[in-house]
Amino acid sequence: MKNNKVLIVDDNALNRRVFQNIIGQVYHCDVAENGKEALDKIKKEAFDIIILDIQMPLLDGIHTLKIIKEEQLTTVPIVAVSAFANENDKDYFLSAGFDDFISKPVKPKQLLETLQKHILMSKTLGTVEISGSDVKHNTEILNPKVVLQLLKYNTLENIKLVYDDFINETERLLTEIEYQLKYGDYGGIGEKLHIIKGNSGTIGALEIFYFTQSFEKNIKSGIFDNTVKDYIYLKGLFDRFKIHYQSSEYLNP
Repeated sequence: MKNNKVLIVDDNALNRRVFQNIIGQVYHCDVAENGKEALDKIKKEAFDIIILDIQMPLLDGIHTLKIIKEEQLTTVPIVAVSAFANENDKDYFLSAGFDDFISKPVKPKQLLETLQKHILMSKTLGTVEISGSDVKHNTEILNPKVVLQLLKYNTLENIKLVYDDFINETERLLTEIEYQLKYGDYGGIGEKLHIIKGNSGTIGALEIFYFTQSFEKNIKSGIFDNTVKDYIYLKGLFDRFKIHYQSSEYLNP
């Protein structure tokens, strides 16, 4: 694991030392004291994951993330950390573009597990090619290449926990979308679809990924004529995925 490198961005020296003491046992670390310094480092060096504090002088975490996305400086996972938020604010940070969120004070086990999960997922996505033609021709419910890549880096038990988390979060997001449909909150629906799209792509749920990609595009383009119909279809794809997951020979040997 020591070949992976983490960038820790926090204006508080004590916080940086705490992060380094925890993370340095497993990964190489570099630090930045604010968003501007972080941007300079990202332009010059390659990192596998970034831990980005939200409240910082000169350039805060939200605006730093915005610049990273707009200038396409890196595609590695970026985890938000904040002492002024809790796990209930996680959806906000995900919708803002972060890949995950951890509240302060950090718990070492949670921090290391979060880093491991996202580094693993990022490297797996980079090794699996997904062809756009698969949308129309023989789209798989669950891509076995992704499953096998995940199993190369972790235990079956841990990988099944990742899939269980995906199922639980998707069920929650679909319930929230149904509520938003009643009130015509299409912006909120688009945010939820974006999360489902990213998560399904990460774990190789190709049917859900491709359809959600199209669904989200329609929402962003202001095409709402088939939104209810698309939502019902997405729920059906999700039900198919759950059944397929339970019978997968790779995940249930």
